[in-house]
Amino acid sequence: MSIKIDENRCVGCSRCVEVCPGNLLKLRTTEPKTAGSRVAYIRHERDCWGCTSCVKVCPRGAVSLYLGADIGGRGASLTVKTDGSVRTWRITKSDGTVQEITVNSSDANTY
Repeated sequence: MSIKIDENRCVGCSRCVEVCPGNLLKLRTTEPKTAGSRVAYIRHERDCWGCTSCVKVCPRGAVSLYLGADIGGRGASLTVKTDGSVRTWRITKSDGTVQEITVNSSDANTY
């Protein structure tokens, strides 16, 4: 498992860099060098733990978890959108189909 970063969606906010427990994410300057021209990248994909911390904090959906064939994902990717206490997990399969799972965190520990 590893993450993918869509440089076209990344705004260089560094939230993912700050939450990565493995210190694997960094920012680099893109060309042309203008204000806001930083993007996140992962140093060593093989070291990614798959914790999804970076996926959950990205405000633009630029970071996705790659669900490889070895875990049954067959190349799907997972992104997260947060709106208040509601978090929507979006699985985009390799054939283009999409499945969404919505969770309200205020109900997380309700029995």
